[in-house]
Amino acid sequence: MRIERITDAAVVRRAADLFDGPPLPEATEKFLAAPAITSCWPYACDRAVGMISGVEMTHPDKGTEMFVYELGVAPHARLRGVGTALVRALADIARERGCYGMWVGTEHDNEAVQRTYRRAGANGY
Repeated sequence: MRIERITDAAVVRRAADLFDGPPLPEATEKFLAAPAITSCWPYACDRAVGMISGVEMTHPDKGTEMFVYELGVAPHARLRGVGTALVRALADIARERGCYGMWVGTEHDNEAVQRTYRRAGANGY
């Protein structure tokens, strides 16, 4: 499995099944052009099998941190470490970009995603 940062709208369109609905052309271009947004996708057999999106946020008294905006793994690729690898990849990018930490919000009853974040090293969420 390889993980790549996504910067091309055509790649987003080809992986439309990873989204809740079809990607909107104008929103896709704006998303990809935003310097504070990072999107990484894992590939298996040259097919995208998931995605993670993070947004850098800066506050005057805290500095810059990365917010995990969305994490998704295709059903056929779940329970194979894809989500954990994506969280770790985004954490590496956050560190490279000078973020002091990373955070996420999730429902208390979403045990699958909580396990994913714990395996990636998260605590206290």
